[in-house]
Parts: sequence; C-alpha cells; structure tokens
Amino acid sequence: MYVLAFKHAPLEGLGSIAAALQRHKVAQASACETGTPGPPAGLILMGGPMSANDDLPWVPHELAAIREALHRGIPVLGVCLGAQLIARALGARVYPNTEKEIGWSPVHFTAAAAVDPLFHGFSDPETVFQWHAETFDLPPGAEHLAFSSACRHQAFRVGANVYGLQFHLEVTPGIVADWLRQDAACGGDLREATAPIDPSAHASRLAEVAATVFDRWCGLLH
Repeated sequence: MYVLAFKHAPLEGLGSIAAALQRHKVAQASACETGTPGPPAGLILMGGPMSANDDLPWVPHELAAIREALHRGIPVLGVCLGAQLIARALGARVYPNTEKEIGWSPVHFTAAAAVDPLFHGFSDPETVFQWHAETFDLPPGAEHLAFSSACRHQAFRVGANVYGLQFHLEVTPGIVADWLRQDAACGGDLREATAPIDPSAHASRLAEVAATVFDRWCGLLH
C-alpha cells in the first residue's frame, strides 16, 4: 500500500506526516515518479509559495487527481496550498486572506470537529504553525472543522476522508528554521516574517497533535 505525494517546493516536505506513514508501514511515492505500483491508497498535497489560481502546467493535473480521488473514495490530505487546491478542485473560491498568517497562532475547533474522526478530543484552542497569504471558501457540502481570528477557514472535511488543513501541522523545528533562513535570504521588503519566530516555541505539543491526527488519517487508508 502506498500514498501519492504532491510536493510543490524543495522545503515543503512531509515532515511528521512521513513519520506517521512509516509507523503504519505505508509507502510513499512522489507524483513526479513513473511506474507506481497500481492506484494509490491516498493522496497527500503539500504547501508551496505559489497560488492554486496560478496558470501553471501541473495545476490542472492535480485538480483532476483530487476529483478522481473523491470519485474513487480514497483519502486525501491537503496542507496549506494543498488545502486550497482541494477547495478549488471542488468548486470553491481561493483568494487572498485579509492578512498574512505567519508564525505560531491558536486555532479553535468547531462543534463538528468534536466528533470528527481526525480532530476529536483536542484542547480548544491548540497552537499551530501558520505560513500563508491566501484562504478559500468551503467546498460545497464540506464540514467546517477549525478557524482562527485571522482566517475563518482553517480546516475542513469533505465526505468521510478528504481533509484540507490551512495550517502546518506537519512542521518540525528544523523545517521552521529552514523556512526562516529562506525568508531571511530574500532580504529587505521581500521578507514575509515581520517578527522573530522561535521554531521550537510550541513544537512539543504540535508534535503530539500531529502524531494523533496523522495516525488517524493513516487509519483511513485501505
């Protein structure tokens, strides 16, 4: 059994999602590879600096893959850009958020999250890591699972097993540090992080929440 991973930038790896896949003995293949062993058991779509609305040659391919996965009933997990691609694939609008969310911030869970297969049982709020400038409307029929003060749509589920997460639950301190170094290299007015960020500030609790959520998502795979 394997999942097909769509990675959109070198620094946007699977992070703690990969650890969950390993715990559940689920292989992963890159969407760039050829010769994969039959249909995947699930799709994972990661983040990236581009927009789901960009006129890029791979965007239609990913939108079609998402729709096919929904048609086949296989689990899908989208993170940040990945969540925006899911929203767009299912007919929802993707557009600039009123502000950029960058750094650690609390997210709150809806009543639907309290009985959701992935998100039940967490504290409200939980502090997660954010790095995004765009947001999305909920796809038709989606369950709204989480929100923040700066961005209304932080997590949703479509059907039984298609999930979009605007926040970065998968990051480790090393990943955050890499993103900050890349941002610093942009220099001056091109930098996105306007305040100091401690990569380890909430990493311990984030790792606990991530392990639970991603283990539960792996449990949806067949």
